[in-house]
Amino acid sequence: MQLSVIIVNYNVKYFTEQCLYSVIKACKNIKAEIIVVDNHSSDGSYEYLIKQFANIHFIWNRKNTGFAKANNAALQKASGDYVLFLNPDTIMPEDCLEKCLAFYRSQKNIGALGIRMIDGKGEFLRESKRGVPSISTSFFKLSGLAALFPRSRTFAHYYLGHAPNDVNQLAPILSGAFMMTERKIINSMQGFDETFFMYGEDIDLSYRIIKAGYNNYYFSESTIIHFKGESTKKGTLYVRLFYNAMNVFVGKHYTGIRKTAYKFFINLAKELKIISTRLTGIFVTGKNTGIKNINYLKPALLFGLPAHCEELKTALEKTKANLQVVGMVDTSNILLANHEQVQDLIIKHGAKSIVFYMDDISAKEVIGVIQSIIPAVDYFFHYTGSGSIVSSSNKNQRGDWTILNCAKVPGHEK
Repeated sequence: MQLSVIIVNYNVKYFTEQCLYSVIKACKNIKAEIIVVDNHSSDGSYEYLIKQFANIHFIWNRKNTGFAKANNAALQKASGDYVLFLNPDTIMPEDCLEKCLAFYRSQKNIGALGIRMIDGKGEFLRESKRGVPSISTSFFKLSGLAALFPRSRTFAHYYLGHAPNDVNQLAPILSGAFMMTERKIINSMQGFDETFFMYGEDIDLSYRIIKAGYNNYYFSESTIIHFKGESTKKGTLYVRLFYNAMNVFVGKHYTGIRKTAYKFFINLAKELKIISTRLTGIFVTGKNTGIKNINYLKPALLFGLPAHCEELKTALEKTKANLQVVGMVDTSNILLANHEQVQDLIIKHGAKSIVFYMDDISAKEVIGVIQSIIPAVDYFFHYTGSGSIVSSSNKNQRGDWTILNCAKVPGHEK
């Protein structure tokens, strides 16, 4: 077994569904296994996922054990020479895993590999590569100096802002959304530290790997979509979880005056962030209400083969999706790599959204498109066999999904 892909699902069955279809495609030429750990979801994940993915190994926890412990449970079942920890709210291109494995094998003394990530609107995610947390880097980030000087080696070191995003390079801290390592290495580290319930465990593991004498790398030659915000809402709960996790990290890896000073700074920053989050909730209106404007339908273009587009259009018309199909683009007659042509189609139809039928287009082409369209529109994704389309137009909020009339969508005839 070359590779074990480990995914932790918690109340995001539709995103996990789309993720799994993309991973299955990426594993086509690899001897791989996929292990999904469900952390006692309450959204019907068991009934929904188990019937669709017969060749995937599921672990169904009876309670939410947290991200670290769930990953470790899957790690005990893994048999691949390499292990990929992957978030469920991701979509990867078809050649992603082959490229990552080839690069990993080409490097000496490599401990873990991260990847270039973009959000659902095509924006680069800075957490794709990070420096080791310290008082100074954290201060520069929280004070806003990192944002003012995003390419400074000093002020923007938290996100390695001085380092180009399109170059393979050393990166001490990697994201747990996509972290590949050798099974013998992760086993020697005894997996993730289960003291961390959510957040911080990827920082801790990355740090332990480099302290053990290995190098961590950021790989730029493939890009994945990471929708973000799917496992927890970005409110005061998120703030407390994140900063509490950083307190655990500091308590574990720092001593003396550095530990005392850093903990004081973290707790101060946490309280300030909680206050600002609450104020934002008070003064920003019309957001996160959960109420859609049923009188406004976003003009949408469907990209796929004609028969698929027609049936997907019919399915969408029978849902509560705020989408009005204004055009269908036959992907057999268009080169998606010609981003100007795609841009012209969006302008011609006045489209505000695009729905990609992912079995008629390569994910690699789609990722290229969403990074090139200006201004960005909303992007939706659908794979044959899935009963939904998913989207995320804001990396700080939970994404959107729409349940389709599966009987009318190709792949659901059974």
